[in-house]
Amino acid sequence: MLPVYRTVKQMSEIKIEINKSLFIAYASPAENEAAAGSFIGEIKKRHREASHNCSAYVIGRRAEQQKADDDGEPCGTAGRPILEVINKSGVKNTVIVVTRYFGGVKLGAGGLIRAYTQAAAAGLEAAVIVEKQLHTRLAIEVDYALLGTLENQLRLNHYPIETKEYTAVVKLTALAPKGQEDKLSQLVADCTSAQAIVRETGAIYLEVMPEI
Repeated sequence: MLPVYRTVKQMSEIKIEINKSLFIAYASPAENEAAAGSFIGEIKKRHREASHNCSAYVIGRRAEQQKADDDGEPCGTAGRPILEVINKSGVKNTVIVVTRYFGGVKLGAGGLIRAYTQAAAAGLEAAVIVEKQLHTRLAIEVDYALLGTLENQLRLNHYPIETKEYTAVVKLTALAPKGQEDKLSQLVADCTSAQAIVRETGAIYLEVMPEI
């Protein structure tokens, strides 16, 4: 699993006019191909009267699944340019749909490629790009008397608490960035005098804003 990857935070929409045709670009996160297909279907339904609803997506932390659809435009003039915009941006788990309402002026193959590239790039520009960072889940069991100190240290050291359960002891799930598992385990041991039980229970991606 990649330690970090970039994606769009939520759906974006932008409209631009190119040679009298209206282009509406949508960018959206998609965790899998089914989600990407569902989003494309929603946009096609919303714009069923449009001339074309062209799309592309890149799925997988290493871009394992990729697909482009010209939706009736000349082969390679719409879906492929959209896909290239996604790949050049470096985002993953992202789908873009560009809807076109024909305005009466034919663009030709070169013009279509430039138009769909411009629209897709505008769609990504309108989106909020975030980083998803891989974190390890650490299950912690601690006595009630030590809970306050532990929570305070986790907060001060920026380790999020995902879950908390009150039983005979308190059971917490804390999250450590990949590679910091030992550091978090040592922190727990230090602030509880090694009286807490710590074990790794899995992994999750958390959203962080990319550095400018």
